[in-house]
Amino acid sequence: MAEMSPLRRRMIDDMTIRNMSPATQRSYLHAVTKFSRHFARSPERLDLEDVRAFQVHLVATGISWPALNQTVCALRFFYGVTLGHAEIPERIPYAREPRKLPVVLSADEVVRFLEAVPSLKTRAALTTAYAAGLRASEAVGIKLADVDAGRMVIRVEHGKGGKDRYVMLSVQLLGILRTYWRLARPTHWLFPGRDPSKPIDVQVLHAACRSACAAAGLAKRVTVHTLRHSFATHLLESGADIRIIQVLLGHSNLSSTARYTQVSNGLIRRTESPLDRLRLEVVPPA
Repeated sequence: MAEMSPLRRRMIDDMTIRNMSPATQRSYLHAVTKFSRHFARSPERLDLEDVRAFQVHLVATGISWPALNQTVCALRFFYGVTLGHAEIPERIPYAREPRKLPVVLSADEVVRFLEAVPSLKTRAALTTAYAAGLRASEAVGIKLADVDAGRMVIRVEHGKGGKDRYVMLSVQLLGILRTYWRLARPTHWLFPGRDPSKPIDVQVLHAACRSACAAAGLAKRVTVHTLRHSFATHLLESGADIRIIQVLLGHSNLSSTARYTQVSNGLIRRTESPLDRLRLEVVPPA
């Protein structure tokens, strides 16, 4: 490795000129040294294919994604600045951490979870979130006027990205909400907070999820978003069109998707909610 010393000196000079901290310099030098030692050759004699092979090797060792990208930074700097190969850095890609599959509840787990929520209001709110695939902020933001029993849809105002949309109003959910209304008598917000002029706080739903998950004895971590994932998965498994599911979830790419699918409210109303296949107690026991 004696022939690496001049390169090491050049790298240090280059990094110093760019005002890199001593810690960053050490990290970069360590990464390039490790790269060189892996092939038992000076890094000056290694090419882009060697870089890619080294990346594969690092992934196989179980390196974390941040550490892998730190190595990528070092190699891009080494080839682009120290060796002056301006065309190479952009060909050394950063690693993208794979998106984890969402947690999904089975139909039985949904029933166990919802029936473990002791509060009528929070049970109704979480049931609504599952029945319509809503985000937590969307569920708490529903007003009485948003529930359209005549058209069997719920209006979701200011969803993600500030977009409004309609979701289906499940037949069973409508019955649950009517029972809830008779007992709770909300006036403006469907799920009001302690101050009736404001909706229930999102954190109340999050706390209810944690408690219900423990009470139901579920090994999975359940959040309001878990109910949303379960809604989408159960719809897909029952044969619902993926384009309808995209509309119901209000995904950000709908601006382009909607132009091709032209999904109507009538089609949304005719899509059955997975809640309608469950047997669920509405009112918590006294």
